[in-house]
Amino acid sequence: MLTSHPTRSQGSPTALLGTADDHTPVPDADTAPARPGGHVLVVGTPGPRLERLTQTLRATGHDVSQAPPGDVTRRVGQAPPDAIVALDERHDPADGDDRPAHGHPGLDVIREVRTVPAGQALPLLMVTAGTEPAGVAHLLREGADDCIPEASDPVELSARIEAKLRRIPVPVENLLQDPRTGLYSHPHFLDELDRELQRPETGRKGGVLALVAVAETDALETRLGPRVRREVAERLAGVAERTGSFCDRLGWDDDGHLLMLLPGVDEETARHGLEKFATAAAGTRFIVADENVRLTPAVGYLPLTACDNGTQALGKARDAAVEALRHRDLRPVRYAPWMRPAAHRRRRRPLGSLIRPALASLSPLLALLLGIGVPFALYRQTYALGWDLGSDMYWGVVAGLVLSALLIVLECLYALDSTPRPETPGAPFPPASAVIAAYLPNEAATIVDTVESFLRLDYPGELEIVLAYNTPHPLPVEDTLREIAARDPRLVLLPVAGSTSKAQNINAAVTRVRGEFVGIFDADHHPAPTAFQHAWHWLSNGYDVVQGHCVIRNGESSRVARLVAVEFEAIYAVSHPGRTRLYGFGVFGGSNGFWRTDLLARTRMHGSMLTEDIDSTLRALNEGARFAVDRTLISRELAPTTLAALWNQRSRWAQGWLQVSLKHLWHGLRSPVFTARQKLGLLLLLGWREVQPWLTLQILPILLYSAWRTGGFDRFDWAVPVCVLAMLFTLAAGPVQALFAWRLAVPELRTRRRWFWSYFLVSTVFYSHFKNMVARQAHLKEALGDRQWRVTPRAAAKAVARR
Repeated sequence: MLTSHPTRSQGSPTALLGTADDHTPVPDADTAPARPGGHVLVVGTPGPRLERLTQTLRATGHDVSQAPPGDVTRRVGQAPPDAIVALDERHDPADGDDRPAHGHPGLDVIREVRTVPAGQALPLLMVTAGTEPAGVAHLLREGADDCIPEASDPVELSARIEAKLRRIPVPVENLLQDPRTGLYSHPHFLDELDRELQRPETGRKGGVLALVAVAETDALETRLGPRVRREVAERLAGVAERTGSFCDRLGWDDDGHLLMLLPGVDEETARHGLEKFATAAAGTRFIVADENVRLTPAVGYLPLTACDNGTQALGKARDAAVEALRHRDLRPVRYAPWMRPAAHRRRRRPLGSLIRPALASLSPLLALLLGIGVPFALYRQTYALGWDLGSDMYWGVVAGLVLSALLIVLECLYALDSTPRPETPGAPFPPASAVIAAYLPNEAATIVDTVESFLRLDYPGELEIVLAYNTPHPLPVEDTLREIAARDPRLVLLPVAGSTSKAQNINAAVTRVRGEFVGIFDADHHPAPTAFQHAWHWLSNGYDVVQGHCVIRNGESSRVARLVAVEFEAIYAVSHPGRTRLYGFGVFGGSNGFWRTDLLARTRMHGSMLTEDIDSTLRALNEGARFAVDRTLISRELAPTTLAALWNQRSRWAQGWLQVSLKHLWHGLRSPVFTARQKLGLLLLLGWREVQPWLTLQILPILLYSAWRTGGFDRFDWAVPVCVLAMLFTLAAGPVQALFAWRLAVPELRTRRRWFWSYFLVSTVFYSHFKNMVARQAHLKEALGDRQWRVTPRAAAKAVARR
């Protein structure tokens, strides 16, 4: 609002409230306004000042009525005027009374006018005796639309009244759309929502309400001030408008949440649109408070059919958004009652929660029953019906074993001639970031060594090391880490409050990193000094992700660690490079992987997936991302040292691969993004790997069935030529893989030839069956809904072999 305090008066020194003897100037024909016909209510204590103000207003062409302070509510309620002009009566100089009044009558008048519903939008002008800026500012902040000194000319007062009548001031919360954001204000959004909810069920088809929170809002407000809440809502609204017409109405609240109303849309379409919006917002860099930032939208939603009234519905959507904030994985979260538990209500445990633990404890017997008992009974029953299913399955199992062996040999051969790393980078070295995801109680013994190894990296550009960690309670090692961070500013400590997974730690870090590309590592990894340099060679030449070679550095700790050390060479030095060249795509293995930051920000990690790395790979591949695998890009890590720890780790991996197969296989086979060759690779990688553990187990029921059909094992012909050849070919795949693993292993392991011979023998006799048994158990766990994440304990620092 414009407030004028002229340094010289127009006409009489007290133009508005001059004495009766003063000759108040009468506006001439050129300056006097036409009679507006508006009704002005003058508020003030009866007396000379009130009368002189009334006369002035009438002389300038207004219809005037009077009201003393305290009677405004009644007068406005009976007949609302077009404008209100009130006297600020802190003191009355005309009466020679310089004593300050008790309280602040001017503020009391303002509050009285604004508390009346009809008075909230009325133009309110205060006539002040003083000209001090602080007092005028105080009146404006409390609700006055304008302040004018008593020394002003009557023409100015009339012009100000007319300006307010032509442009009636309305509080922002009463506007249909906020003038600063272009969005529905919170009250009007609620009105729109309530109007939608009041429509008859027959006229309302579907519909969704969504609320979008931003994970970085509090941190941005602390650093940049409260203006960021409005600006964040504006930026998100712009993305929502660009991503399509799925959203009908947009609003915002004072907390900076973006409100979305999607009427007439089915829930699946709305969820897809909200996910598209979140991905687009996460992949965009915004200017907020003159700073370049990346945001993490957290979307909570619920269908309109689950809404009773607007206020309650927004509360539920806010609860769902809070849950989405925990994960920061860009997936919209649908409201569920457990997100807002009722107080003092004891919920009964569902029957399934009581049965599942018992079934889980019997899972080994269930696996035998489903893998051997049921097929044997099925073979007998079909034989009785005239169909020799057992014999057909025999040839199916033989073909499956040969196929598995053939795939192993092909991967080995293709690994010999894997795609080499580009010799030179395609662009100058940009800023880079390393993200170390850690669960400190489990990593406390190794994290300091890990951080120190990262600080020794040799990278020509700017490099920051972000340690994103969660811990249930403070630990002494945190003090050590803070000392290192104070010594070397490249280390950034990022405790992630409320995190329960590696995925949440990575998602929290991806919006804080400054690098153009990001290396992701577990907390036990020690990358080679030139790892980031060599990774940029790939990323600057058209690739989006590059997976390196994970090498076990504690192989001397135990027999199990030694076994895993050779197995990792078979995986990272042979299978990954060979499969990438064979099928035309690589995979991110969870650590020692380097992503373009923009792609990682759009993709994120989904904490609900036990192998969030493979899940993120498939989602990025479906966007058209290019993955490379480089076995010369080395990072050394710790292996499990006990069979129990290995079982827990591989159970999680196997169950996670099953989740990925169920989620992505069918979608990938129908996707136009993948080539026919890549779809074949997906079918083998996600489909065949899940079938194989059960198919190999069919050897036992088939043998039992054959013995039953022939009258005993003594009458069974074991020397079937095809079976013998298939068995020899299958057994030969083991030593071939071990030979190639030795040939392509890192130098310090290639000298351990006995380890590779031991791996071949143990794998043939025990380890292959161990992994198949783990896979079958994982399938049963997934079917029973047991998705508990069991942390792999790290070996103590003293157990790490020194090279």
